[in-house]
Amino acid sequence: MGKTLSEKVLSEKSGTDARAGDIVIARVDLAFVQDTTGPLTIRQFKEIKHGSLANPKRTAIFLDHAIPSPNRELSNDHKFLRRFADDTGCLIFEGGSGICHQLVAEMFANPGDIIVGADSHTVTAGGLGAFATGMGSSDIAIAFALGKTWFRVPETIKISVSGRFQKRVGVKDLVLHLIGALGADGATYKALEFNGYTVANMTVSQRLTIANMAVEAGAKVGIFPSDNVTRRYLAAQGRGSKYRALRPDADADYERSIIINASELEPMIATPHTVDNVAPVNMLAGTKIDQVFIGTCTNGRLEDLAIAAAILKKKKRHPKVRLIIAPASQQVLTKAMRIGYIQVLAAAGAMILPPGCAACLGLHQGVLGDNEVCLSTANRNFKGRMGNPEASIYLASPATAAASALTGEITDPRKVS
Repeated sequence: MGKTLSEKVLSEKSGTDARAGDIVIARVDLAFVQDTTGPLTIRQFKEIKHGSLANPKRTAIFLDHAIPSPNRELSNDHKFLRRFADDTGCLIFEGGSGICHQLVAEMFANPGDIIVGADSHTVTAGGLGAFATGMGSSDIAIAFALGKTWFRVPETIKISVSGRFQKRVGVKDLVLHLIGALGADGATYKALEFNGYTVANMTVSQRLTIANMAVEAGAKVGIFPSDNVTRRYLAAQGRGSKYRALRPDADADYERSIIINASELEPMIATPHTVDNVAPVNMLAGTKIDQVFIGTCTNGRLEDLAIAAAILKKKKRHPKVRLIIAPASQQVLTKAMRIGYIQVLAAAGAMILPPGCAACLGLHQGVLGDNEVCLSTANRNFKGRMGNPEASIYLASPATAAASALTGEITDPRKVS
């Protein structure tokens, strides 16, 4: 019997014939933390008294969730993380570099890698064919110390996508549709493996968006085959030598298969307060909004800003809507400025924030007021997620977000010229 992508990667890294349900100990290619999970992880690392890091140059700290620091306590956490990096020689990425998941894709993730991070959206790197997953701080501390960790090999759900997207319908609509079909716990500790004609024609940016949200259905990983699209991306990032073709075996055993026709999809939206509470945008059209946020590790990449800029060019945001833009990395910001997307968005009345998580988790840079409504391109809309449990968050694509910023209410982007 052949193997799924997850079984292949875990077999190689553990040196065993890994099959779904097995427990393996596997080598880790990258272990990382960010500034809200990092302090606890490092305290756990110090408690085990192991001494040195297994691989300082494949151990990373990202300052991205609370930058620039909004308060004294978080500033002291940043000092603590910088001191650890100085003491151990691990990598540290300062505030303004970008979101950890975007930087991992740009700088580290390769097909067949195992990547673990103290953040649930570590799954993003699955868009490049890596087995990437989030873990608790204690588990990451062990990975820091030993350079390996244990996994239960997940069963795999095969997601086959065919057809062409309609105009202004895209991968965010696809993944919201999928999460709505699976439910928030419909893929708990499963691998979601994506393939099909439509997947083969997706950019890496689009694949990263889908992999990023796999965890919202409970998945352990969301993983894509590596192909010529992957190869070209790695070459552009200066890692062409890291490319390897990685595909599941034709006779791999899947727990089940789901088939989606992209041409039948329409703009989708997740309504408060769960990600699987999805509906077509048309069903919510006319809902008044106070803020639009375009960015995050889900939709803060260059292609996302391009979509928003195309809709907002030579137009102005609705006067009663705050429009916040946060590029996912310094690389994204620089390219968007060079092409002119940032200028277009600023001219439309957007506030441009430094690369980072910004308003996503409600620490600062976009906290909502009581009874306010935000339409966000992020991955979560839990009660209180953006800093106020008395506010409401809707999740949608960059196209829907940009169109709604113009009208002041939830709007189908296909209806905006």
